[in-house]
Amino acid sequence: MKKITKLLLALLVMGAVAAKAQSPQQDMDDKYATSLVKVGTTAPDFKMKTPQGKTIQLSKIAKGKTVVLDFWASWCPDCRKDAPEVVRLYNKYHQYGIEFIGVSMDTDVEAWKKAIEKYGITYPQVSELKKFKETDIAKAYGVNWIPSMVVVGPDGQVKLSTVLTYKVDKYLKELTTGSYQAAKNYFDHGDGCEAN
Repeated sequence: MKKITKLLLALLVMGAVAAKAQSPQQDMDDKYATSLVKVGTTAPDFKMKTPQGKTIQLSKIAKGKTVVLDFWASWCPDCRKDAPEVVRLYNKYHQYGIEFIGVSMDTDVEAWKKAIEKYGITYPQVSELKKFKETDIAKAYGVNWIPSMVVVGPDGQVKLSTVLTYKVDKYLKELTTGSYQAAKNYFDHGDGCEAN
């Protein structure tokens, strides 16, 4: 009986250690996503330029569509690490009519263009080409850490604010498989670079 009790206790401790090892990602939102626009609020509209000088306006792209805003920069190590995953999400969900817009915090247009090319980013990209904390978009969306992502619903309301790409994937998966309510209920409330 003592051996069984010790074995059960050991399994319980191992389970607690494993759970603790998985929780830091969840803590990333608790630490870095708290300033992001709140779920249920109206997403701030914006007009910004692409690397080619074309103006993109959120409200024109978002009419009746879900839009994922990906806040990133070419100089951010965690953004570079996440870039292939965001491209994968775009390739996976664009077929369902979900739009993506990359919102760069770059100040150097050439570095920005090189990163777009390097990671094979084909969805629209915009930037103010100002320092991170000086951008109107970072202030409007409460972006103090990148990468950050905001999902805007067809009604113009913020559906998700996070620094974790896996949460965006889960939300979009639920949305595209017809389980919208499950996706909506999933988020009660990351990795990145803090604004200087």
